[in-house]
Amino acid sequence: TILGETHEEEDEILPRKDYESLDYDRCINDPYLEVLESMDNKKAQRYEAVKWVMVFAIGVCTGLVGLFVDFFVRLFTQLKFQVVQSSVEECTEKGCLALSLLELLGFNLTFVFLASLLVLIQPVAAGSGIPEIKCYLNGVKVPGVVRLRTVVCKAMGVLFSVAGGLFVGKEGPMIHSGAVVGAGLPQFQSISLRKIQFNFPYFRSDRDKRDFVSAGAAAGVAAAFGAPIGGTLFSLEEGSSFWNQGLTWKVLFCSMAATFTLNFFRSGIQFGSWGSFQLPGLLNFGEFKCSESDKKCHLWTAVDLGFFILMGIVGGLLGATFNCLNKRLAKYRMRNVHPKPKLVRVLESLLVSLTTTVVVFVASMVLGECRQMSSTSHSGNDTLSLQGMSEDVNSSIKTFFCPNETYNDMATLFFNPQESAILQLFHQDGTFSPVTLSLFFLLYFLLSCWTYGISVPSGLFVPSLLCGAAFGRLVANLLKSYIGLDHIYSGTFALIGAAAFLGGVVRMTISLTVILIESTNEITYGLPIMITLMVAKWTGDFFNKGIYDIHVNLRGVPLLEWETEVEMDKLRASDIMEPNLTYVYPHTRIQSLVSILRTTVHHAFPVVTENRGNEREFMKGNQLISNNIKFKKSSILTRAGEQRKRSQSMKSYPSSELRNMCDEHIATEEPPEKEDLLQQMLERRYTPYPNLYPDQSPSEEWTMEERFRPLTFHGLILRSQLVTLLVRGVCYSESQSSASQPRLSHAEMSEDYPRYPDIHDLDLTLLNPRMIVDVTPYMNPSPFAVSPNTHVSQVFNLFRTMGLRHLPVVNAVGEIVGIITRHNLTHEFLQARLRQHYQTI
Repeated sequence: TILGETHEEEDEILPRKDYESLDYDRCINDPYLEVLESMDNKKAQRYEAVKWVMVFAIGVCTGLVGLFVDFFVRLFTQLKFQVVQSSVEECTEKGCLALSLLELLGFNLTFVFLASLLVLIQPVAAGSGIPEIKCYLNGVKVPGVVRLRTVVCKAMGVLFSVAGGLFVGKEGPMIHSGAVVGAGLPQFQSISLRKIQFNFPYFRSDRDKRDFVSAGAAAGVAAAFGAPIGGTLFSLEEGSSFWNQGLTWKVLFCSMAATFTLNFFRSGIQFGSWGSFQLPGLLNFGEFKCSESDKKCHLWTAVDLGFFILMGIVGGLLGATFNCLNKRLAKYRMRNVHPKPKLVRVLESLLVSLTTTVVVFVASMVLGECRQMSSTSHSGNDTLSLQGMSEDVNSSIKTFFCPNETYNDMATLFFNPQESAILQLFHQDGTFSPVTLSLFFLLYFLLSCWTYGISVPSGLFVPSLLCGAAFGRLVANLLKSYIGLDHIYSGTFALIGAAAFLGGVVRMTISLTVILIESTNEITYGLPIMITLMVAKWTGDFFNKGIYDIHVNLRGVPLLEWETEVEMDKLRASDIMEPNLTYVYPHTRIQSLVSILRTTVHHAFPVVTENRGNEREFMKGNQLISNNIKFKKSSILTRAGEQRKRSQSMKSYPSSELRNMCDEHIATEEPPEKEDLLQQMLERRYTPYPNLYPDQSPSEEWTMEERFRPLTFHGLILRSQLVTLLVRGVCYSESQSSASQPRLSHAEMSEDYPRYPDIHDLDLTLLNPRMIVDVTPYMNPSPFAVSPNTHVSQVFNLFRTMGLRHLPVVNAVGEIVGIITRHNLTHEFLQARLRQHYQTI
């Protein structure tokens, strides 16, 4: 595609061309700027105040979504474990453990089946949603990603996935849920609830919607980890391609609102102490503190930094291995599972659930070791209490299949919610066998890798943290047992192992560092966590990308990186632009517009004219100006010249017909410079297309000059604007002046936002095809534009930092010679152009 991408109503994994870029162009007729310009100071202040209110509401609603998910996950999980534990106690004596396994399978398969059914209703609800939100904030619309039905299926599906015993987390989907809340709440309308609509004229633009999605995503992180600052940095580092200071304050305020809303309700419900704020997030790592009786213990020392660096290297290697295996699984699913009926996806989810349940049960029964505890007190038939441990850690010690005064270390890790297992690895004073930790790590690594990508809502943060915590705890045990380092605090090594593995998988640095520091409430961990994450990222990046970037690439999304490589500056804007344009005139017949809209998939069109007669005014009696114009004519780049150069290279345009056409006119490529050359050029009249309203594509018999004639650039107009003009009958007849054309206000132009009518669904029989539409009042007359000789790095930085969608390439005399979209700036496209550049040198 050239000026845009298609937007198909399909929620499956889509090819590259089926993603639609958001309209982020900052221009004179930017809706946000136009609204502010039409207001006085009081109304503008009221507009900003409403924005702050909406940001606060997004944070509160995101916190309530997290509360809903956490409440029902706890309810279903406790119900399942209570039934299974009672059955295991009875069957241990009676010898009917197979019945206990069947009960556990019944719970897990039922929950996973419900989660898969919800994904069938809304396929984009599968997975964590972070890759999709990352694409949205980068400027690409994934169909259905921010719909109300998506957040409903996501929130309900993830609680069934977690309660179903799958190795997934609920923290990742919280980011997606918060983004959906941010996208939908300020609109006060939903396609799923068409009958419920409010007349709310604010925030009717993609720019405002993008800002609210950024705030919602940050609120999701803040609610998940109790880390408002980390959430803000996550939205900045991993999401938005455009940022400013005002947005920073709003996103931070939204994150704070989400954190304290969730904290307020969870503290009140769980402890009965409303307003105490004791539970900041869905996942809390607890307090890291050495035992008072152990005088040699230190949280960490300078000597430990060497071990942390080694753990970061190993974590990067493990993360790269995890990503490589998951990428191969994802490709296999794309080839062999997704093309088949949707029931196959449900069966795959049930197969994963069945395998996970059997492995957990058998491993706890066969592979677990009964470990002796130093000081014990009975608190239940299957639960023991350790002196000095928190209540959460006390209640999660399992005595499955073990005699009195001992506990089953494998069952303690497997037969608990993942958050409780993480707390066990961080704060358990008792020991875990190195064999148990190794087997647990291996099983959890393989099963979580298999699980991420199936058709259920699933997060990856908690499984990665638990897997890494087991790795870190194993390292601590080995250092204590075989090297004799008595000062080591096992919880610190478990935390560093979790950070190393998670960093090796997701490759996040700044935001993940702050998230982990806020989750531990221990600022002294800042340096080791930062060093570990940096080393893990550098090690993993040597082999492959982060897991979210891998899944973005598999979906074919044209995601833009933060910057280009240095060698890309060997390319210019003319090397990567698309010269074959579809354009409209300032005054165009309805038949022409309908034909263009129905035969193209572009989302914006240059507004151009072909009249060059005005240049003769510059020549009257001024030889100096004549010479300057002549110099420009001999040095500027034109569309025909650039297309001829590309055609002759036989790389970008391998069409034999086009090459033959170029060969016939190669002799006229560089005409001799004569004194009357300029006069001949100025006297030449570039006639318009044979039809003012083209009913057919350009003729193959046209010459290069006819096909790529010079076009004076006047502005850009969006497809949505043209469709709105046609729907509302904004036009005038040949016998009238363009001043007689009706004028639409900004509110009328944006009334159908964000879902404008499709040109193929409109009944335009009542319109006279000979009527003319004046598009000049509605076009963007001053979009960002670049020269053909601009370096690619400058083009990239302008495109990304300003959140652009289309970037016209205009030469020295105001002619548009091409256009650049995000497809022209993707890494793969630039690499291909660079190879062509080297071949033509």
